[in-house]
Amino acid sequence: MKKQKAINERSKIRYNLMTVIVYLVGIILLLQLFNLQIIHGAEYRERSNTRLSRESTLQAARGTFLDRTGTTIANNSITTKLELYKTKIDTDTLNNSILELINVLEKNGDRYIDNFPIRINPYEFTYTSEERINKFKEKFDIPAEAGAEETFLKLKEKYKIKQETPEDIRKILVVRYEISENGYSSTKPVTIAKTISNASINEIGERGASFPGASMSQEPIRNYPLGNVASHILGYVGSISEEEYNEKKSLGYNNSDYIGKAGLEYVLEEYLRGQNGIKQIDMSVNGTTTGEYVSQEAISGADIVLTIDANLQRITEETLKNNIDKIRSRWIWQSI
Repeated sequence: MKKQKAINERSKIRYNLMTVIVYLVGIILLLQLFNLQIIHGAEYRERSNTRLSRESTLQAARGTFLDRTGTTIANNSITTKLELYKTKIDTDTLNNSILELINVLEKNGDRYIDNFPIRINPYEFTYTSEERINKFKEKFDIPAEAGAEETFLKLKEKYKIKQETPEDIRKILVVRYEISENGYSSTKPVTIAKTISNASINEIGERGASFPGASMSQEPIRNYPLGNVASHILGYVGSISEEEYNEKKSLGYNNSDYIGKAGLEYVLEEYLRGQNGIKQIDMSVNGTTTGEYVSQEAISGADIVLTIDANLQRITEETLKNNIDKIRSRWIWQSI
């Protein structure tokens, strides 16, 4: 009997001890929650506002072509492109920011993507087929009988553009149209310009708060230092088509990638393309970039050494061209 009583006493002590521990843990958690949400809530909210992170693709450099002597026939040059992410700003702020970005690019002589199919002064569609014009109108719920100017003004109204000059309105519509065609989000940007100058890079960087969501990233582009030498062998690269993207997206291709279209660029695509990396972009809630860092390095494609001699190839092509020109000029002279 005494033994059973002792066992019950020990069980009661354990139960009471566990109850006290549970209560203590609960109290600690409540105090910590109070500390996070009430005492330091504003501070942590401010920190979170500057730590919104977006992923951007780091384009891998394409592998180079070398001749048998080690002379470079094809390599890459680095350019900076301008992108725009979606942020929590109102329509007026977005439109004003787009206009300012385009003005900076134009001031510094930089070209931007312009697929908007309406010209001004005079108003006219750039599409030559009625079918494409009608599809464009249908997409934006514009009456089929509307002319270029009426369509232009209806799009101005649709996107709530308050600017009055046709030139400024069109600059905004160019980017808004690009967004409608390709989409953008807080994690997927729309490309505004594929190559921008150092002057634009510096000005946009210095005025970052004026351009919410704007981001710049470096991208390698194909370069042929010897010009057209062996071009029939090397081939060329170009933007991936919709059909090619659907076929290759399972292999990690993006719809903005460049791929080999002909020649060795096409045949050796899997070896030349490399592996893209990932860059993290930290932005505040208003879209201002607060920091950037690489979370996954890009891996360049394989270099290819060819059996041809670039210098001999150049001489051969020049000699062939000169002989053809002589034959052509002689034939023209004889036919006169």
